[in-house]
Amino acid sequence: QVQLVESGGAWVQPGGSLRLSCTASGPILSIYTMAWYRPAPGKQSELVAALTSRGSTNYADSVKGRFTISRDNTKNTVYLQMSSLKPEDTAVYYCKMRISRAVLDAGRDYWGQGTQVTVSS
Repeated sequence: QVQLVESGGAWVQPGGSLRLSCTASGPILSIYTMAWYRPAPGKQSELVAALTSRGSTNYADSVKGRFTISRDNTKNTVYLQMSSLKPEDTAVYYCKMRISRAVLDAGRDYWGQGTQVTVSS
């Protein structure tokens, strides 16, 4: 089974920084898209940041200039560097990867278990 394991969440004061990581393991042939989500107050998940295999990125307006998504292909790992954190960034952050397990596999989305980020004084 493909598994995604997240780490890096913690308590931090406003203005602080954290780096989240998410590593995929298992029968992986290719990883196409990596992304980070967090639940919105109204339950629906918010796309925080996304990264394609060709290096294109996009960010939620609320985190532009503060968060940076990156990847290490040799480790099947995606990172989210979070700076200038605000209380409204408090959430459980989930990583998602679109992964192909074999040739001609269209790929499917896999999710990490979530990691808690708490920003408060």
